[in-house]
Order: sequence, then structure tokens, then C-alpha cells
Amino acid sequence: MRCTRLIAMGTLVGCLVLGNQAVLTGQNKDDKPSTQIIYVPTPQPVVDKMLDMAKVTDKDMVFDLGCGDGRVVATAAKKYGAKGVGIDIDPERIKDSLKTVKDLGVEKLVEIRQGDALNVRDLEKATVVMLYMLDDFMEKLEPIAQKRLPKGARIVTHDFKFPNWQTDGDVVEFQGPDRTHNLFKYTVK
Repeated sequence: MRCTRLIAMGTLVGCLVLGNQAVLTGQNKDDKPSTQIIYVPTPQPVVDKMLDMAKVTDKDMVFDLGCGDGRVVATAAKKYGAKGVGIDIDPERIKDSLKTVKDLGVEKLVEIRQGDALNVRDLEKATVVMLYMLDDFMEKLEPIAQKRLPKGARIVTHDFKFPNWQTDGDVVEFQGPDRTHNLFKYTVK
């Protein structure tokens, strides 16, 4: 979802997508910052393609920053036997994620946490990171990822790129059920 589609919802100061959700930051009538989270799920065929691009295996630790309903990490666990950590700021998405993990029977492989996707305590454990975030967030995350992710970690982003990193050459235009999705793969050098 693009910020331009969301401007009608109020005065917009910033807009970013945390995983499968858009976060609008603006000003309320008291000039205090306000935040509104809008959930935008990634279609399952796109989730499958992202995991395929990352070449996920049972040796991987997959982190989904802004995990939404938890399908990325739950699918990685179910399909590939990978361990996973899903992080989301919205308590409702945490409930959805826990249900997805339970429904797929991958509770022993997947951990779901409520928290800030820019402030993950153990990001160094990730061998794969999945992202669906707008440009503002990607810009903030880029130096954190470069500093904290281990060499060789794979990152697949949905629709938005890191501003200064070059992709591995893996850029896929993927037709989802409703629209075309752009997927970008990076490897930490």
C-alpha cells in the first residue's frame, strides 16, 4: 500500500509499512504525535515466492520484521523446517500470528513477539530477514541491518528497496492475485 493512498485519512507526517501493515504517523489536535496501524496482508503466493528467493532451509533462522498474521515465519517452519521469529508492534497482529502458528502446528519452531521492528534484541541470530516496509523504514533499517546481521544473511523485501544497497541481481516482478509485486533479494556482505 502506498502512502498516497493513505493521505486522505488525516494529516500525514510520515508513513511506513511494518511487515504486513502500514503505519501512519501524524499530528492530533493537541499537536502530539499519533500513530495508526493498518494491516495489509501479503498474499500467500507472494510469501511462498519470497521464501523461495531466500532459499530457506531447515538450517535457517527466519526473522519477519512486522510479521502481521505470522504467515511468513509459519510457512518457513511448515514448508522448510526453519526456525522463525515474528515481530509486530500491534497486539491484534500478535493474536493473529499466534493463531497462524498454532493452526500450522509449528509452535516448537516459531516465536512471536510484540515489539518495535527497529529494536530487535537478537537480530544477529537471523540468517534470513523478510520485510514489507516503506522507504522511510527501509532507510532507518539499512544501517542497523548492515551492522547487526551476520555476513551471508539473506534479506528479501516486498515492493520497497534499501536506498543504498545493491540487490544480488535477484529482482522479481511477481504477479499476485490482485496486482504485481516487486521482490528484491540482498545478501549481507
